[in-house]
Formats: sequence, C-alpha cells, structure tokens
Amino acid sequence: MTLMGKVDKFSAMKRSTVSSAAKRTAEWVMSTDVPTDVLVEAGGVSFALHKFPLVSRSGKIRKLVAGDSRELDVSFIKLSDLPGGPEAFELAAKFCYGINFEISVTNVATLRCAAEYLDMTEDYGDGNLVARTEAFIDEIATQNLSNAVAVLHSCESLLPLAEELKIVNRCVDAAATEVCREQLSSLSSHTDFSNSERMETLQPKGPVDWWAEDLSILRIDFYQRVLAAMMSRGLRHETIGAALMHYAHRALKGFNRKQVARDSSRTKLKVHDSATAIEHEQRILVETIVSMLPREKNSISCSFLFGLLRTALILDTTMACRIDLEQRIGMQLERATLDDLLVPAFSYSGDTLFDVDIIHRIVVSFLKQESDDNKVMYESDGGASPSQSALMRVAKLMDGYLAEVAPDPNLKVSKFIALAELFPDHARLVDDSLYRAVDIYLKAHPALSDLERKKLCKLLDVQKLSQEACQHAAQNERLPVQMVVQVLYYEQMRLRTAMTTSFVDGEQVGPYSQKAAGPGGLSAAISPRDHYSSIRRENRELKLEVARMRMRLTDLEKDHVNMKEGIQKTGSSSKFLSSVTKTLSKLNPFRFKDSSNVPNAKSGMNSRRRRHSIS
Repeated sequence: MTLMGKVDKFSAMKRSTVSSAAKRTAEWVMSTDVPTDVLVEAGGVSFALHKFPLVSRSGKIRKLVAGDSRELDVSFIKLSDLPGGPEAFELAAKFCYGINFEISVTNVATLRCAAEYLDMTEDYGDGNLVARTEAFIDEIATQNLSNAVAVLHSCESLLPLAEELKIVNRCVDAAATEVCREQLSSLSSHTDFSNSERMETLQPKGPVDWWAEDLSILRIDFYQRVLAAMMSRGLRHETIGAALMHYAHRALKGFNRKQVARDSSRTKLKVHDSATAIEHEQRILVETIVSMLPREKNSISCSFLFGLLRTALILDTTMACRIDLEQRIGMQLERATLDDLLVPAFSYSGDTLFDVDIIHRIVVSFLKQESDDNKVMYESDGGASPSQSALMRVAKLMDGYLAEVAPDPNLKVSKFIALAELFPDHARLVDDSLYRAVDIYLKAHPALSDLERKKLCKLLDVQKLSQEACQHAAQNERLPVQMVVQVLYYEQMRLRTAMTTSFVDGEQVGPYSQKAAGPGGLSAAISPRDHYSSIRRENRELKLEVARMRMRLTDLEKDHVNMKEGIQKTGSSSKFLSSVTKTLSKLNPFRFKDSSNVPNAKSGMNSRRRRHSIS
C-alpha cells in the first residue's frame, strides 16, 4: 500500500470513529427525554447537549454560557483546541452527566488534559474529573513500568499541556525507577549472563528484553528522556547499549531496502512532501540514537554501528553524526567482519561500488586509537601493548576487504595503495592475503602502466610470502619482471638455508655445506639483479643436488642396517672392528679425492721409521 493510501485509510478510520462517537452521544442524550439546549462543537464534531450538567462541572463552559459572552449565541459553543478532540469531550460530557465509564492507562492522560482545559476542578463539585484523573495517575499509572509507558505513549499527542501538568515527568521517573529496580534484581539471578554474547547480535538477549520491548513503543524524545533518567540512576552502559540496539532495530526495521529503492529512482520520480517529512523524522531519529550511544568501548555491537552508519549515509545526516559513528567503529574495529566493511557508496556519481574513503577514515581512527593506547601503556607499564593482536586482526581484515573491492573497475590505484599502506610492517606476519588482493587488482585492471604495477608490488614483502605464494608469484605473468626475480631470489635463499640446516642436522661436513653455510657469501656470489634464466638454471641444479643427497642418505641407511647385521652374526671383535672400519671408509667424503697423495704419505712414514731405527 502506498503512503497516500495509508493516509486516506487513516482519515477514513478517524471520520468513522468521530461519527460513531457523535452517534453514541446522541443516543444517551436523547434517552433523557429532555430537549437539548446547547450545541457543542469539539474537534469538528457537534454534540447536542444540555447546559445544566455541563455548567455544573465545567468552569470553562459556565463562563461561556453565563459570563462575559451574553451578546453571543450561547446555544452554540465551539471548543476548537480541546486536547484529545471529540473522543476526550465525549468522556468529559459523560462524566458531567454522571454516566459511568472506565478510566484506564490509555485515556487517563487525555482525560486529565481535557479536564484541565474545561476547568473541571474541585471548585465546581467534589470529586471532579481533575481529582479523579490525578488520583489514578498517582495510584495506578506510575506504579509499574507497563502502565507508566502506556500513559507516556498517550501523552505524545497532548503536548505541551501534558508537559505542563507534569504527567510526562512523573511517568518518565516511574519508568526509569522500575527498570533500575528490576535490573538490579535480575542481575543477582543472572550472574552468569555473558555480555560479550549479547553484543554479537543486533537484538539483545537476556534480562533486558522484557522492558526494552515495552519502551520501544515510545517516541524518540520520550525514549531519550527515559534512558537519561536510567543513566542518572546508575544503570550499566552495556544495558543501555542493548536497549538502544533493540529500539533502533525496531524503529528502522526494513528501512534500508525501501529507502535504497526509492533513492535509486529519485532522478526519475518526484518525492512526495509527506515522504520527505517521514525521511526528515527518520533522520532526526538516527541522529538522536547516535547521540544517546554510550561512550564506553564495546558497549555497542560493531555490526550494529555499521548498520547505523549505512542508514546515516542514506538519510544524509549531519557530518557530525557520521564522524561520531566512524570514531565509535574505529574504537572496536577488531570486532568487525568483512560484511560490515562493505559499505555501499550512495553518491550515485559513477564512482566506486563501495565507499572506500569512509573505510579509510575508520582505519585511521583505529590506528590513532591504538597509538594512543600504546603510548599510555608504555608510559604506565613500560612494556609492550596488548593491542598487538587487535592490530594484526584488523590488518588481516583489511587485506580481505582489499580483495573484495579490488575487482571494481572504478577503484583508483592510489586509493588501493593508500589503504594498504596504513598498517606498519609488524601488523602482518604473512603477506599472502595482501598478495592475493594485489593479484586480483592487477587482473581486474590490465591497463595499468608499468610504474603503477611497480608501486602496487612495493606493498609486498617477498620474505613474508609463503612457499605456495612464492610458487604462484614466480609464474604470475601479471607481476613486473623485477618482482618475479626478487621472489625467485629469496625462494632460492630459503631453499639453500633449508639444505644447510639438513646438512648440520645429519652431521654432514663437507665443502658443499661450508659453502652453503654462509649467506653472506651467497649474497656476494648471486645478486638479485642477475638474469632471469641463470637463476632458473641454478634452481634446477639445486633440485638435482637435493635428489643426489637423498640417494646418498638412502645408501647410508642401508649400510647402517648391514653393519647391525654384521655385529649380530660375527662374535669376534676383530671382525667387528673390520666391519666398522669398512663402513667408516664409505662415509669418508674424501675417499675419491687426492688418492694419489696417499701412497706418498705412507712411503714418507716408512722412510721416517727406517731413519729412526738406524739412528
């Protein structure tokens, strides 16, 4: 149903109610068999009544009939500004006639304001309508939360008279007092209730539900006053935050989808004045909710804050409201999810699909907050800040966000780089996620210049890439040649270091291990600026060398098994020593080198022995 259809339906219902009220009044008036002598018009509805019952209870009507208005036609009285309209006057007239009716929490505020307007005080009869309604408010309406909220809700259409009569203040105080009392009792019986679990959802769960649902029917200004009274009584900020989330979820339910559909056709259709008024009310609603949010960290769900931010962008709220939301999100950005960060751009100017600038400001706010926390922690304790894990979580989250927005053809490379460069080096232990985002951006933007691709690749630290990422980068044709060469170089260093470590662990000593043990010598022998083909050839040689080593280790294991079998079969020590000598000779890496010098060494020893014996 359209908005105009709803308005027409409401008007028809109102006319039906008014006509039925006039019909009912005519029925019980005519039942007295006494001709009426005054016609009272209230809210556009005429009531044919008798003067005597009215003037006996109402000071205003008495003055109009017998006061200074003798020149006027006293058979007709117009009460155009009567609070509550014809419904309120019907009940007041019944009271004047002595007809019984029920005073309830839904009509007591209306009756009280109408009685004040008609001057139905004790001066015009004992137990008049003013006294009756005041007694009901004090004894019934303000004694529990549901009654106070119902009366407060009915006062929304009775301002400013309801405010002057202190009805609003009494109901606000009663509601806040009842909530705080019940909250204290519920906390004592729910000590194991987890606030962290409640913050993960938009709708609060737990002992706050029952009264949050009651308060959610109030208008935002009354709701704000009730929450302010609760906070002044010391209600916990987590409870205030949960109640606000419940209220906003109900007040703005289904808003985003409908509003976006309307905004998308704004250039074609003219927005109706009533729709603009509703939009203005919603804008005030969002701005008021944001101003009421607790300042304490983690008192509001991060997903809820992002939802408010999207709504604020759609409604074009004040800049102060949006900045406030951005700063609140920055305080707890580590609790956000990737879906939270995907804020659509509502500019409709052909720019990016997602609002990257607002995420940039949020991350800057987060890093500033983390920097301030680190400074305070350093000055107080002199140690490392515990927020390092939060920084690493946000860095990983932003790498995922960059991968999501990278396919956007309108995303400029400068914005992509600016967002990736916000984090310090220690925020990322591994650059695989960032490499994935860069690769997606390069694939989605094939027209980038060589300079732009080099700037993108400068974001990456090849030493932080995993082996799988290095293998992918070595075969990635989208990367600049210099980047590929650098990846291959560090992958070669990593392979040689692993090989050197395996030699040391296996107690293998030889020329190759001595050569590979010094990374400085390796850097001097091989430069990352060498030609691409030579590095690939050297990598193949290293792989072959590893294969040879594996074969040699297999042979050594076989020899070790044979040695054990020889020990078991031979019982003599001579055979055992001979077997060990033969096995050790196989382990000697120099047994095939410089063999020509061995006999000379033996002959030299024999000649020295002969000279010694002769002497």
